Amino acid sequence: QLQLVESGGGSVQPGGSLRLSCAASEGTLNDYTIVWWRQAPGKEHEGVSCISSTDRRTDYLESAKGRFTISRDRAKKTVYLQMNSLIPEDTAVYYCAADQWGGCGVPRKDLMNYWGKGTLVTVSS
Repeated sequence: QLQLVESGGGSVQPGGSLRLSCAASEGTLNDYTIVWWRQAPGKEHEGVSCISSTDRRTDYLESAKGRFTISRDRAKKTVYLQMNSLIPEDTAVYYCAADQWGGCGVPRKDLMNYWGKGTLVTVSS
């Protein structure tokens, strides 16, 4: 069993930065592929970034490339999403999710085994 907890959300101005964290309050996420998802008001979830269970592969939503960086600290059992050059379109609730069996590719909600409750990111002037 894995319980994921996100933190680091908040309100920033366009061009600002935030670092989101995803940790496990129970279990360890070190053996899982971790995907960051987001859901903007009135929109479907979209996969933002992924790090494979071996850390050998990372993927990004096209609009996040060059601005967001996903990383894992195995000693702290935490996955981070560093978000720079934020734009209003990044406003959403951000969730981390764990995939026990798969790697990074086209993100699919139905393949995620565990989800956190989300953290809100608001980008506004």
